[in-house]
Amino acid sequence: MSSRQLTYPAGGLSDTNEDFTGQPAETPAEDDSPVPGSNYNCILESGSIISVTEQYTVQCLTIIGQIEGHYILSPQNKTTKYEHIIPQLAAVEQSEQIDGLLIILNTVGGDVEAGLAIAELVAGMTKPVVSLVLGGGHSIGVPIAVAARKSFIARSATMTIHPVRMNGLMLGVPQAFEYFQRMQRRITTFVTDHSSVSPEKYNELALNTDELVMDIGTILDGKDAVDIGLIDSIGTLNDALTALYKMIDKGRGKRKKHPKK
Repeated sequence: MSSRQLTYPAGGLSDTNEDFTGQPAETPAEDDSPVPGSNYNCILESGSIISVTEQYTVQCLTIIGQIEGHYILSPQNKTTKYEHIIPQLAAVEQSEQIDGLLIILNTVGGDVEAGLAIAELVAGMTKPVVSLVLGGGHSIGVPIAVAARKSFIARSATMTIHPVRMNGLMLGVPQAFEYFQRMQRRITTFVTDHSSVSPEKYNELALNTDELVMDIGTILDGKDAVDIGLIDSIGTLNDALTALYKMIDKGRGKRKKHPKK
């Protein structure tokens, strides 16, 4: 009896490089992306991808569905996990290979603190960052959209502005309402600091009681979001990438004028 170990198709262990037919197994193709294995794994985990051209290396990061915070949502919910997004933002900022970041949003909002955490990281990046709102950039997705250095929205997309809300048990005490007000001020301050909309206008839109049947707030389509100064421009994917490439080229020009010593 031969002591040669077989390779089982169901994933059994083997000390050979042959498949279950006895033929040499195929060697996986090498990943030539700036971060080995990054594209395949990132698409599976968070819908992000690193795009490499002759001139530019750009990471595309998607924020879709509901932004998941400290509590895990049900499997039926399409979610973006902030524990996946935050490390990627830190990696993009530190990477010498990645030139810029494109953020694509189609989100219904979600956890306030998780969304603000992502927005603060985006706003603090030195790498060029462009955001593009497709479908919707609602609720806490608004701060993330405006956190980019330049923001775009599709003409058919919408953004919903409304005050902070909470699901579940809440104590009806003055401290609870004060907490809501303070959290709302955090959001309003961030949005107005990173866009051209005034605090008064933003609060007016958030507290509007005439537009939404079952809630208070305002739905803005692409043109309205640009007209009030919330988003910089109406645009497509090509517009967003063109703006990002221009930022990258501008940054390279500055580095040539002021080389590191």
